[in-house]
Amino acid sequence: MFSTLRTRFGIPGVISVIALVFAMFGGAYAASNSSGGGKATASAAKGKPGPRGKTGKTGPAGPQGPAGPAGPAGPAGAKGDAGAAGSAGAPGKDGTSAAAKAFTGSKGTCTQGQGGLEVTSANPVAYVCNGEKGDPWSVGGKLPGGATETGSWSVLSPGEALVPISWSIPLADGLGEANVHIVNGAPTTDCPGTAAEPEAGPGQLCVYVATIAFGATPEIAGPFRADATQSEAFENEEEGASPSGAFFYVRGGVEAAMWGTFAVTAP
Repeated sequence: MFSTLRTRFGIPGVISVIALVFAMFGGAYAASNSSGGGKATASAAKGKPGPRGKTGKTGPAGPQGPAGPAGPAGPAGAKGDAGAAGSAGAPGKDGTSAAAKAFTGSKGTCTQGQGGLEVTSANPVAYVCNGEKGDPWSVGGKLPGGATETGSWSVLSPGEALVPISWSIPLADGLGEANVHIVNGAPTTDCPGTAAEPEAGPGQLCVYVATIAFGATPEIAGPFRADATQSEAFENEEEGASPSGAFFYVRGGVEAAMWGTFAVTAP
């Protein structure tokens, strides 16, 4: 190797090449071991940056990332306008008319044997039960305790007359003398009503006088039982009332005219 260098450059040239090589190695060694650090030496030797080059073309889009969490709900929007009316629907099927059939005895909800009507159009079937036979309002019934019947009476007589009073629904029994009253004045405990609104206490018959006209005030006797034995002098009549009615006696006055009302209450 040295013979080649000596032949080409000569001894002085060889020495120069060796010196250059050592100088290069020494500089490199000094740069890597200087007390200021290799970075400072390298920075000092680095040149100024050149001008920025042109922006390159946009690269292809990367793959889509995972979906993020849902955000909070936004505020409600304004109410929209009413929509147009829909078209009419198809007509429905015809219904079934009610059908009722009478039955006797017990059936469905009618368990007392009174019979009634079975209505078959309903679902479920409906039953209309007959009511129980009433008493005293049925034929042959009696006026129940505490119930009251009322009526009116009148008489026009030149001298003496019998005035009958009766009630449609009979009492269970007749009334005694202490339970029949002629009221020609203020109301009493047993007869608290008036001729306009007749009333009677339990077990009492109250005959109210409304008007007396055309003559002197007549004598009023009774009431008597409607089934009493009568005499010409009205002396043998039994005061009181039978289950179906009574009468009272009027005497005196010229062309006497009287009328009024009555009330009877069952005991």
